[in-house]
Amino acid sequence: MIRVAVFASMVFFVGATLMLSELAWFKRKSLLDRLRVYSSTTTVSTTHAGSLSVATFAEVIGPLARSIGEAASSLIGVGDELAARLTRVHSPYDVTTFRVRQLGWSVAGGAGAALLSVAAQTDGVVALMVTIVGSALSFLTVEQRLTKQSKARQERIFHELPVVAEQLGMLLAAGYSLGSALSRVAERGNGACAQDLRVVASRVRHGLTEAQALREWADVADVDALHRLVDVLALNKDTGDLG
Repeated sequence: MIRVAVFASMVFFVGATLMLSELAWFKRKSLLDRLRVYSSTTTVSTTHAGSLSVATFAEVIGPLARSIGEAASSLIGVGDELAARLTRVHSPYDVTTFRVRQLGWSVAGGAGAALLSVAAQTDGVVALMVTIVGSALSFLTVEQRLTKQSKARQERIFHELPVVAEQLGMLLAAGYSLGSALSRVAERGNGACAQDLRVVASRVRHGLTEAQALREWADVADVDALHRLVDVLALNKDTGDLG
């Protein structure tokens, strides 16, 4: 029991330090960062994280968190890649950041379960099992939440596609180019497809063709009906023919 209490206290200390390191009144800038503002040769101001901060912790633990997350996801049968799910739901996190946060929730869940075991004065083996279960449940909760958001997004796209296809057909028949039609639907809509089409329009502005950007969207969304629609749109060399 003493070992469990010590472990939980260590986890709490590290977590509290990481949280406090984000507060300006707690963290102290290095001498190099404090002197940089007086340098006439420095054109870009860069700040370095402290010896223990969220940034440095993520850099160190990131590869480990990704490895653990990928192994655990494969173990529970999640076949869809994490990067695709994050992109599909327009998450602000990349794969490493998500896995680090997921690992953090897992550690927090294990520490909470360990503290409950100490408070309940359970046997050492039981306390260890409770800690492992709490950590695993926290990990699975984060994973399941993202998977649920991803599936809900796919369902929204599937149900919105008939309306989007009809709007594109009307615009193309009215003489719009494919790119103009996609931009108009993206600007006037407020659903999942419209949000994704705004990304498609942005990708076109960055140099991709309409067909390439649409196929990229279809690959990320992974909806069969969308793949079929994109195949039809990709056949359009002269947008007047589709009208």
